[in-house]
Amino acid sequence: MSSSHPIEDYALIGDTETAALVCRSGSIDWLCLPQFDARACFAALLGDATNGRWLLAPAAEVTAVRRRYRPGTLVLETEFDTAEGTVRVVDAMPPRPADGRARHDVVRLVEGVAGRVAVTMELVIRFDYGSLVPWVTRRDGRLRAVAGPDAITLASPVEVHGRDLRTVCDFTVEPGEQVPFELVWHRSHEPAPPQGDVPGAVEATTQWWQQWSGHSIYQGDYAEAVQRSLITLKALTYRPTGAIVAAPTTSLPEQPGGERNWDYRYAWLRDATFALQALMQGGYREESVAWRDWLLRAVAGDPKRLQIMYGIAGEHRLPELTLDWLSGYADSRPVRIGNAASTQRQHDVYGEVMDALHYAREVGIDPEPEAWSLQRALLSDLESRWNEPDEGIWEIRGTPQHFTHSKVMAWVAFDRAVTAVERHGLDGPVEHWRELRSAIHAEVCAKGYNAERNTFTQVYGGTDVDASLLLIPIVGFLPADDPRVAGTVDAVIADLSVDETCVLRYPEHSGVDGLPEGEGAFLLCSFWLVDALVLLGRYEEARARFERLLAVRNDVGLLAEEYAPPFGQLGNFPQAFSHIGLISSACNLARERGPASERAGRHA
Repeated sequence: MSSSHPIEDYALIGDTETAALVCRSGSIDWLCLPQFDARACFAALLGDATNGRWLLAPAAEVTAVRRRYRPGTLVLETEFDTAEGTVRVVDAMPPRPADGRARHDVVRLVEGVAGRVAVTMELVIRFDYGSLVPWVTRRDGRLRAVAGPDAITLASPVEVHGRDLRTVCDFTVEPGEQVPFELVWHRSHEPAPPQGDVPGAVEATTQWWQQWSGHSIYQGDYAEAVQRSLITLKALTYRPTGAIVAAPTTSLPEQPGGERNWDYRYAWLRDATFALQALMQGGYREESVAWRDWLLRAVAGDPKRLQIMYGIAGEHRLPELTLDWLSGYADSRPVRIGNAASTQRQHDVYGEVMDALHYAREVGIDPEPEAWSLQRALLSDLESRWNEPDEGIWEIRGTPQHFTHSKVMAWVAFDRAVTAVERHGLDGPVEHWRELRSAIHAEVCAKGYNAERNTFTQVYGGTDVDASLLLIPIVGFLPADDPRVAGTVDAVIADLSVDETCVLRYPEHSGVDGLPEGEGAFLLCSFWLVDALVLLGRYEEARARFERLLAVRNDVGLLAEEYAPPFGQLGNFPQAFSHIGLISSACNLARERGPASERAGRHA
């Protein structure tokens, strides 16, 4: 896999507005400041060291590496063993104060553990995704790097110097010694914030995360895995707006050397219900309300212009560009920023929006007065579109199709509307919605089901299955004891399973996506299979699959989008959907009535 580090070698640090990836080598290889979708100042992850990184590690050969997060936090500790002794590097991004004061910090603390260890530091700042070499000066005892609108200031008691367009230094640490480093981003036309207290910032960040994670109400099995996933989900939340990005990275490939490389630093409507359930199952009502409110703001406006994804503040325009100067992770090109799928028609998102707002009402999140009017407008638009082909849940770049999952989610939209009238007393043409719900249901059962194979199929009249069909019992389209549901689950296992652990999204040979073959198994789909097996009462089978999925996590408990032996984890990392799936499946296994059965609600 060229010279790129395996994706599992990375850990996440973040401040709930942006995030960085720290390699087990001691190098921060990806960082966008001041927010998730900003232009990266460290882009070695998608190129090499000349595209920006921050290395802090022993100068001598490393014989062993151990990593962990401080319990209940996103504060990373990496210990390096050498022949000289052991040194620890502590990495953190302090959450920004809520009082409006802007600090955008990465703090690193080198601690001596045993022996006398020589340490080297190499800072390569390259703004605008690794393309701009900054102008570097010294001011007030700190190093200042400027290019266009961006400035970064480095502070440390260690004397640093320039070498070949890099900033470097060497020093030694002994047991009990601490050497701090602070990197602060600010706008180039503004003064740098005052120098901070790095050890104090590390401790304050530790306390902040422990206080947050201490509010979790989850008490079932797999508590450590659920807590780590909840912390990761919080880290992928953009605090100012409540949006949840799919991942903090772009263009990590679904196959090394392939072209399925997409920008995931945006918020997808499809994540809505799953994210709400995961947060509420953890007891995080404030984050749930913020996500619901972002959803309402993002989709407000002309329902005919409903998008599948938006920017972290609700931006509509996400034009897709390629960055030709970056070689790509494991030589996987092109490197993309923006996402052209934002302009696709994917009818399932109507169902996801309706289901998310339905779920919010069910769990007692106070409804926004304007929400129901917006929902009715979306339903009116869906009524004229549901029987048209679309690009589907997997955002194909081939010919639009009549995807069974899209039709099922159209059924969900009208079903939740009927429930809103019947259970919550809202107004609307409920008889008409019942008729539409029945018509969609009948059509799906007639055209999306293959009686010869005893399974629902990816597209109308087809024979191939699709992992999204696992949602049929979860959303309540059919009860779990319907033989067509069991047949579909068994067909997914037979046709899409990989190593009895993960499942593919769909058969690659079908060519339905208009892209070259080659991707890993989709981890969210693998958790959907666990959920479906729980609903079918096949608990031991579900638990065995779930525990094998836990083994896919890296050493600090993180999951990417996909998994493919022998490469390991693939795709953007860490992936919110994968961690949401883990939380949901753990809850389903822990309780007789978990989130899958709650979402199913009433059955058709």
